[in-house]
Amino acid sequence: MARIKDTSVEEVKAAANIVDLVEARTRLRKVGARYTGLCPFHQEKTPSFSVSPDRGTYHCFGCGVGGDSITFVRETEGLDYVGALEWLADRFHVPLEYEESSPEADAQRRRRERVYALLDQAATFYERVLWTDSGQAVQDYLASRGLSKEACSEFRLGLSPLGGTLANKAREKGFPQDELAAAGLVTRRGSDYFQRRLMFPLTDARGRVIAFQARKLHDDDPLRGKYVNSPESELFHKSNVLYGLHLARPAITKEDRAIVVEGNTDVIALRQAGLQPIVASMGTALTERQLKELARLTRRVFLCFDADAAGEEATLRGMELAIREGFDVRIVALPKGKDPADDPAGFEERLGQAESYAVHRVRLELGRARDKQHAYLQVQDILNGIPESPERHDAWRLANDRLGLTVQLRAAGSAATGAASSPRLIDAGERLERDALAGCVAHPRLVRFLAEMTPDHFDSELNRRVRAQLIEEGGEEDPELVARLAELDARAAADAIDEQTGKELLLRLRERKLRRELGEADLERQKELQEALEKVRAAVGELV
Repeated sequence: MARIKDTSVEEVKAAANIVDLVEARTRLRKVGARYTGLCPFHQEKTPSFSVSPDRGTYHCFGCGVGGDSITFVRETEGLDYVGALEWLADRFHVPLEYEESSPEADAQRRRRERVYALLDQAATFYERVLWTDSGQAVQDYLASRGLSKEACSEFRLGLSPLGGTLANKAREKGFPQDELAAAGLVTRRGSDYFQRRLMFPLTDARGRVIAFQARKLHDDDPLRGKYVNSPESELFHKSNVLYGLHLARPAITKEDRAIVVEGNTDVIALRQAGLQPIVASMGTALTERQLKELARLTRRVFLCFDADAAGEEATLRGMELAIREGFDVRIVALPKGKDPADDPAGFEERLGQAESYAVHRVRLELGRARDKQHAYLQVQDILNGIPESPERHDAWRLANDRLGLTVQLRAAGSAATGAASSPRLIDAGERLERDALAGCVAHPRLVRFLAEMTPDHFDSELNRRVRAQLIEEGGEEDPELVARLAELDARAAADAIDEQTGKELLLRLRERKLRRELGEADLERQKELQEALEKVRAAVGELV
């Protein structure tokens, strides 16, 4: 893929308004030259989120997230670096230029863009058909499921008509057969792939249509299956897609939970009822790729699949994989024959009754074991693989009650999900380095003093990289450095580090290094170091 030119990257950064981006996620209040508000990345009651419009950066003192406009879009929209740049370019109307590439690469990029445009126009076409008189029967069906026109329109539901109407209209607009085939919209004979079906557009992380899932409406439909997806393509791989994720992302991040259901209509109904962190797994068990998408937003997953045998098996496979990927998994029970969409208003109550992985896994094994001995061994094996926790104890008690005997367990090992270590307190040395660099970020005139110091003045490898970045003023885009610089800028403002204080902190760093060297130097060098130390102390004395 062609590389975006550095000049275009800088134009996007300059055009991107960080305040506008953040205010789309949380309310901000202007305080001096900065803005503050509740963090959109975690739940909090006291504002700890700081935004600098001058630098185009943000930092949360509560959860530690931070960065620039590109970082913000990457985290909130779930995009990679290039995707975030393209998203921002679209949002702030900045034309992108790409580095010289091969004609083949340019042609491939243009072709992908045309296929995206074709799929979007197809979605618009299907939408229009649905809300005409010819779509009245399907409108009535959606209404019978309790789905409003507004809710259906948010997900761009549509209706594919009989015949080759879509293909003909696309050809009239200049889309050739090969692009129609690449979009999965036509058969080998050139007729419409989907006919007389309820259409659910499927999107990527940026909300671009990449394929369709179509529901059967007529018994004589030539396509097999109640639900049929577009053919797999360069843009669409079923195992990568979570239905509704592009709309659910903000809520998943803010509420720190993702609720995974089976059906598309369940997603729409629950969102219509006010429950927003909802996605569907495309009718199958969760895949590794789907979980990786969710892991960028949360580690708490609620699984709610059908209570039939297929749904139970999908739940089992999904939760086992999620546990291996480090998720906190909860299972939401449904009565047999019921979907979440059947009672969307009461679904939040079901979430409150969700079972932990340990309890559900033990209950499942107890229900399907061939005899008591087999159940005992299966449960024992499961519980021995779960770390000590209230959930493990609840599962153990359930097994004991159901089996009528005490399951003997060995001491629990480490958590399957990995125990989160407590945040390390910043020691005095780290704080000195951090505040000195914060002063340089806030007051660029101090950078010349920083340049006179060596990397050895800093113990932290990250702080050494920050020093190099400030001195060299540029270099390769590094998300970790971007986040650190945003944090330093926010701390300088919060701690009111003025230029004089910043200079004093730099002198303190020099003093620290000289004292360390003095303790290890021979007699001849000790005198030289002592003189240098006295000069630094004198300079500090003049400032304070």
